[in-house]
Amino acid sequence: MKRRAYQVHHFAVHFRKTAVACITLCGALALAACSSSDGKGEAAAESPSAAESSTSSAPADPKETATRESITAYGAYWQEMEKLYADPTGKGAHLDQYAASGALKNAEADAKRAHGRGLIYTGSVALTNQTVTKVNVSGKIPNATVSSCLDVSKWQTVDAKTKKPVSLPENRLTKYRILSTVEKYPGGWRVTRDEPQGKPC
Repeated sequence: MKRRAYQVHHFAVHFRKTAVACITLCGALALAACSSSDGKGEAAAESPSAAESSTSSAPADPKETATRESITAYGAYWQEMEKLYADPTGKGAHLDQYAASGALKNAEADAKRAHGRGLIYTGSVALTNQTVTKVNVSGKIPNATVSSCLDVSKWQTVDAKTKKPVSLPENRLTKYRILSTVEKYPGGWRVTRDEPQGKPC
């Protein structure tokens, strides 16, 4: 009877040791499997980031940048032109931040003549179909040629005192093609030439 009890007890102890060993071994295998799986997951997760990094570090095309910036500068130039012609004192505009050379001199002189006759311009100018027909970024002064359709139909000439519209020729062009040269100065892009082509658009 004692021998049988001893055998039962010995079997139970052996079973527990075997079970513990199996559990420990399975746990170790599972941990290894998880570590291996996690490593692959991390590698997979890092791959897109590496690809994005290499893509984002690609340099921008200088011609595309010049095209975009010159068109933006030309739009800003006309916004300042509206301010210049609307203010007889000329203090409300900062055209020199967007124009230089002949374009700046001609605009300031023309606005001064209009103000001298007691006239101001109100309303707004619209620019459409803006296209860069030529761009040069390799020279000493990067430059671009911008072709636009200028719409001045809502830019009215009015008497500075009465604010009443001044009568103008009915056959005048209010939408016409204009060709402009925009150059990159140390302070930014500047319109240096602005030439109406005398052609409707």
